[in-house]
Amino acid sequence: MYLGSVVVLLLVAPVAAILVQIFGFGHAADPLFTVLRWFVFWAVGVRLAIAGIRQMANPAFTAETIFRIHDRETFKIVQELGFANVSIGLIGLVSIAERGWVLPAGLAGAVFYGLAGIQHVRNARTTREETIAMVSDLLVFVVLGVLVGLVWTR
Repeated sequence: MYLGSVVVLLLVAPVAAILVQIFGFGHAADPLFTVLRWFVFWAVGVRLAIAGIRQMANPAFTAETIFRIHDRETFKIVQELGFANVSIGLIGLVSIAERGWVLPAGLAGAVFYGLAGIQHVRNARTTREETIAMVSDLLVFVVLGVLVGLVWTR
């Protein structure tokens, strides 16, 4: 289920939203910005908000399933990670309505995903779920980094 949700939130939903906006409504004055906007909404907004809510409500999943840490004391730290994920996710969600928030949300998301991906790489023992998180984090970092860079430098 974890892999499925990652694929939907990072590939299926953004691509569908982009295609609907471009072909369904026939207006995308700036196609590159449209791609960034929807990718930020889904990958930063929806994914991080859901992850954060899950980490706050059920810190055991992140601690035990992803990181193989079976110490309840770590749950407090995972919940604080959830606070950060919800905060960044909220910026990504609002960016769909506030055009000026897209680049900052994309930059914050790229930095977060890049650092998280590097940390996953550094972890010696990984679970299947951590491997999924590592690969998806690094892919999101690259995509957001490229899109933010292209939109910002025009």
